[in-house]
Amino acid sequence: MSPNFLTRVAIPTLILVALCVRPTVAADRPVLEITADTILDPDTTYGAIVIRTGGVTIDGRGAILLGSLGGDPSGFTGTGIRADGVSGVTLKNVRAQGWERGLHVSDAEGWTIDGCDFSDNFHDPRFGWGENGRRGGMLLERVSASRISGNRAFRVWDGCVLVESDDNTLTGNDFSHASNTCLKLWTSCRNTVRGNRLTHGIRIDPGEVHARDSTCVLLESGSNDNRFLDNDCTHGGDGIFIRVLNGWVSTGNLFEGNDCSHANNNCIEAWAPRNRWIRNKANGGSYGFWLGASDQNVLVENEACDNGRPDGPHNSPHLPDSGHAGIVFMFGPSSHTVLRGNVCRGNNGAGIAAIGDLPSKGRAWRAFHWVAEDNFLENNRWGFYLQHADMLDFAANRFTGNTAADLFDAGNVTGLVEHAPVTSAAAPRAVLEGPAVVGVGEPARFSAASSLAPDDRTRTFRWQIDSERYPDGPEIEVRFAGPGFHRVALTVTAGGRSDLAWRDLIVVDSSPESGTEWGAEFAQPTGWRSEDGASQVSFSIDRITKLVGAASLSARVDPYGGGRVTLFADLDGPPRRLPPGGSVVAWIRARNPHVPAWQDGNPVISLRDAGGGTMRLTPSVDRLATPADTETREGWLRVEAPLAGGDGWILSGDRLDAVSSIGLGFDSWGAPPLDIWIDGLHLSGESAPE
Repeated sequence: MSPNFLTRVAIPTLILVALCVRPTVAADRPVLEITADTILDPDTTYGAIVIRTGGVTIDGRGAILLGSLGGDPSGFTGTGIRADGVSGVTLKNVRAQGWERGLHVSDAEGWTIDGCDFSDNFHDPRFGWGENGRRGGMLLERVSASRISGNRAFRVWDGCVLVESDDNTLTGNDFSHASNTCLKLWTSCRNTVRGNRLTHGIRIDPGEVHARDSTCVLLESGSNDNRFLDNDCTHGGDGIFIRVLNGWVSTGNLFEGNDCSHANNNCIEAWAPRNRWIRNKANGGSYGFWLGASDQNVLVENEACDNGRPDGPHNSPHLPDSGHAGIVFMFGPSSHTVLRGNVCRGNNGAGIAAIGDLPSKGRAWRAFHWVAEDNFLENNRWGFYLQHADMLDFAANRFTGNTAADLFDAGNVTGLVEHAPVTSAAAPRAVLEGPAVVGVGEPARFSAASSLAPDDRTRTFRWQIDSERYPDGPEIEVRFAGPGFHRVALTVTAGGRSDLAWRDLIVVDSSPESGTEWGAEFAQPTGWRSEDGASQVSFSIDRITKLVGAASLSARVDPYGGGRVTLFADLDGPPRRLPPGGSVVAWIRARNPHVPAWQDGNPVISLRDAGGGTMRLTPSVDRLATPADTETREGWLRVEAPLAGGDGWILSGDRLDAVSSIGLGFDSWGAPPLDIWIDGLHLSGESAPE
């Protein structure tokens, strides 16, 4: 049975209507429900399509699915093609125009979308700052293992959006000229994006500065391990933007061979750790690379030239004398950074800038633990601009024509080593072995003995933990007197070249836990409850995501009512007397997908006695929204609230002598599910129960 025969049987009414009259709005056309292979008539104007059956092929042969005609595109409604829960569909050569969304696929796998056109759908160049819904060309939600190739989506809000969609391949698409993003990934992982035209993702009025966070490519909320290869991302608000508005970072992504030049703001902007940038172009923007709070990033053989010039984009000058930079790490830590073979030429400011925390003059954090080699810095104001920086190893960088200085120390730069001569063509490979978690007072042993050097050259080892240097050598042993987070840094040098390795080290408390430890015989946590009638909380024991002991308490808030939800642990046995000078201590880990994330101070700690009396400890600064260490955005945050208040905690409510339960309260703007882990909960200095 031919597909043409199936089409003639399935849609005789639609063809008859189309031949008699050309309707002007989608409501005038019937919805075509697809349950078998279908070929559309290119001379017919269709309404919406709903795909009901998986494993089918729809060949549009260029036919158009028309929503609205004329009018303001920001008022377009409906979806041109909708499919929910059907897999293995092939969709090709279809045009959908005049809709809120051209295509919306959800909960599916194994799709092929080829040669379709989703241009001229929802488009809102006049919209201000913020999110404006998932609208425009293509929206794929929870779609996996699919191929999207050779499609177009012009003059739309978002060209293509992937939400919780993994292991897809996007090649040869043209999603240019979008008023928000050409391509957006939201909690989408392991996708390959190769050879696409993703240009002119920009929303800006004449004379406007910041382009309202519009960008050619946006990654948000745990979009990890994707590969972006050889894409054209030019002329955007930004070219590529890794945004972290809710603390949920996107890591492990590879960006290679992309052209992100001529951005209004930053050709490449990122605020997340552990991403790699190789042979990209970031020329002719306000900045080439703006990398804030981007620890553990690697930049190799990129171009970052002619940025911030008076005759081009030059918004937000943050270096002295209205200066910009080719590559800048600023307004967020940049620990464990590698830069090799990058070309930074003709920038109005610095070629490469490493800048620590300016308000605290580096006391809060510094640009820490860098290797920079073989970079070519030409005709900038400064080659390197360094301020509030520590533990830097430079070698074989080339300088010419920098008007102010090749390497400028703007203050508080320590531990800078410039290796010369360089006698090795290749760098060593640093390998650090040692724990990620250790108890207070326990020995923490770290070894670099497995590090490799080319041609068996002599290796030297440089160790530092936070700001403290340790003796050179292949191994060190450390004991920590108190709990907390530490940055362990290792640099291995051979033949004048260096490599680095690192460890995020957590030192945990030695006190017994209250309510966050269960033996193997427990299948569900005991003694936990929640207080927020509008929310529902599911508690479980997590033996994988844990920090102290054998397990942690996992709480999933779904649905979330939008107010403060407090998780209470009822303490075993008689009431616990509050120790003089003691504190409430907990380790917390959270994942909040909402933008924005936290509000109104977190966590609020409540202590309650047997009679219902309650005392509260409220942080003066939201500890989850603004953690002291950026690494805790994706890891464990230690919270210690003095029972008497003070040290950034405000005491209120009843004054108690003993307590029967401890609660931790969290307030987000929204976003179910809200995931929270709690471990190591205890009262420090606690005496024996009454």
